[in-house]
Amino acid sequence: MNSFMNSYFGPLPREYCVYFLILAVFFGILFVISLFSIATFIIMHYKKINSLFIVNSFLILFNTFLGYLANRLLYTMCVKSI
Repeated sequence: MNSFMNSYFGPLPREYCVYFLILAVFFGILFVISLFSIATFIIMHYKKINSLFIVNSFLILFNTFLGYLANRLLYTMCVKSI
């Protein structure tokens, strides 16, 4: 029973930390693309900007940044703990 638990629920090897690195890179790129597209839209259509657009843009940037930060932190914790 103990070998079953270790094989299916035990710690994974260090190579699995790359999962968090890939997600951190993905969310980092997504943040930069979102920032660039929102800035471009604001420059091109500055007369059409309303408060709802500003709030939605802030929430999109905030969520993508949190995704980046959380996965970067998880990658660091994973590498340092193994």
